Amino acid sequence: MSTSPQKKTHVLPIVIVLVAAAGFAWAGWRDDGWFRTEVVAEANGWVAKRGRLDVSVVQSGNLSARNSAKVFSEVEGRNAILEIVEEGSFVNEGDVIVQLDVAQLLERKVAQDIALQNAQAALTTAEQRLAIQHSQNASDIAQAEQKLEFAKTDLTKYEEGNWPNDQAAAKEAITKAEMELTQAQERLYWSEKLNKEDYITRTELETDQLNHNNAAIRLEQSIRNQDLLERFDNPKEMARLGGAVAEAERELERVNLQAAARLVDIDADVRTSRAKAQLESQKFTKYVDQLVKATIRAPVSGYVVYKRTDSWRGSGDIIQKGSEVQERQEILAIPQAGGMIAEVSLHESVVRKVQPGMQVKIKASALPGKEFNGDVQSVALVPDSGSMWTNPNLRQFKTQISIRDASADARPGMSCSVEILVETIEDALSVPVQAIHRSGGATICFVGGKPRIVEVGASSEAWVEILTGLEAGEIVALNPPTGFKPEPEPESENPAPKMEGIPSGAAMPDRSGASGAGRERPQGGTGSPGGSRPPRSGGSGPNPGAGEHGSGS
Repeated sequence: MSTSPQKKTHVLPIVIVLVAAAGFAWAGWRDDGWFRTEVVAEANGWVAKRGRLDVSVVQSGNLSARNSAKVFSEVEGRNAILEIVEEGSFVNEGDVIVQLDVAQLLERKVAQDIALQNAQAALTTAEQRLAIQHSQNASDIAQAEQKLEFAKTDLTKYEEGNWPNDQAAAKEAITKAEMELTQAQERLYWSEKLNKEDYITRTELETDQLNHNNAAIRLEQSIRNQDLLERFDNPKEMARLGGAVAEAERELERVNLQAAARLVDIDADVRTSRAKAQLESQKFTKYVDQLVKATIRAPVSGYVVYKRTDSWRGSGDIIQKGSEVQERQEILAIPQAGGMIAEVSLHESVVRKVQPGMQVKIKASALPGKEFNGDVQSVALVPDSGSMWTNPNLRQFKTQISIRDASADARPGMSCSVEILVETIEDALSVPVQAIHRSGGATICFVGGKPRIVEVGASSEAWVEILTGLEAGEIVALNPPTGFKPEPEPESENPAPKMEGIPSGAAMPDRSGASGAGRERPQGGTGSPGGSRPPRSGGSGPNPGAGEHGSGS
């Protein structure tokens, strides 16, 4: 009975599947197959092997152009993105690529314009008051100076004019009185003779006697007037006029001081008003400038790549319409010719291991099956403030990796993973990290169900280098025996407690291998790592923030 072609068509796939399953089972259950290894690992633990151990740091990041024109927000505070060109689109130099929300800026600009006008009005008023005070001071000073000048003139006039005239008048009055007295005496002399001879009457004689007495009285009065003038009137007038000059001088000094004091007050008001007006003007100019900067134009021509951020939760796009950006935050970049780099952030626990020049393997998520080679170009000396702002307890250091053989398919902004080769140990005895435990201050593993002290060296999340305490070929348990309870770490001032199978006081490095990082490996010998190697740069230990891996063979 012949088989139809339709039945052959159904049988053929079944046969192929059975053959593939048989081959898969044979490959898995042979001595070095993965099923066999898994069974051995579950039943007997892990066989300590000696071979090459690569200690590396693995971290995710983003590809970026080596040379790119970066575009930052220059507007103060946080502002929403109203419009942004699509990522990957080509823009020409000068094209508008981002428009930020400026509603609040417009309100602040209007308010600042009002404040500026008020400040300018206050400055104008203060300057006018200053000009008026300058004019008033000039008038007051001129009046005081004129008063002083008049006082000095009066004094000079009296000293050089009135006083000499008064003295001369007093002397002239005395001289005139003396002359009149002499004339009256001669007339009286002749009148007495004529009266004796009855030439004149008794009345005429008495008249001449009266004139003589009057002349004598006038002479005495003239002498007394001169004496009063010299003793009293002259000193009094000199004192009055001198006092008037001194008072005018003091008045002039007071006017000058008052003028200066008034100028100080008003001048201070002018300076304050001018400074305030300048400040308000600067603020207004800043708001105008901020409004201009809210419209961001392309600095160069090229394709647009959004800025991506790395955080402790992973990488993600934050640049889109409606997103908020803060001042000096990078929004996008326009790559230029010059090659590619990878940008990653290393956790503080592993950054000390990474040095410029270390070899790196880079894999882009969008390019499966492709691996690029690179070198560590730079490691930041201080933590990234952006990661600290997201998580205050997180310390990450920006690191740039130069890619030597990037293909044309690699685009800026692609997410990638990088593996930095920190150290290669050509001949290392290594076991899985889960086989190492801490108990009573010692680092131990379990061989044949019993604890054994070991000294560890370099380590990663997967592998631990064993320096002493274990031999190649020995089987270590991946899990501690049932009922095992690790003893607490001893206090620093007390010796480590004794534990069955473990010498007292043994102080071994922990799983991170930090304590054994500086120890020299023994030379050769069964059960000890073979050959020494140069000291490693930095310590080793599991990385809580970034992946660190080692491959053992």
